[in-house]
Amino acid sequence: MSGWSGAARRWRRAAPAAMILLSGCAATMGTGDAGCISYAEAWLARPPAETVTQVPPDWADWIADLDDRMTGTCR
Repeated sequence: MSGWSGAARRWRRAAPAAMILLSGCAATMGTGDAGCISYAEAWLARPPAETVTQVPPDWADWIADLDDRMTGTCR
C-alpha cells in the first residue's frame, strides 16, 4: 500500500486527462480570455451613465460592484 491518500491517488490517475482537456481549451481560446473579451464588448455597448438613475439602488450597487470586479480581473 502506498503512502498516497485516496484523493491523491484519484488525482494522479485523473491528472493526464485534466491536462489534455485544459490544453485543448487553451488551444481553442487563442489570445485573451473569452470571458474578458465578452465583458469588454458588453461594456462598450452599455447604456449612457445618466440612465443609472432609472435603476433601483440595489441593482445600481450590484452593477457597480460587478463592473469593478470584472474590470480588475480583466486588466
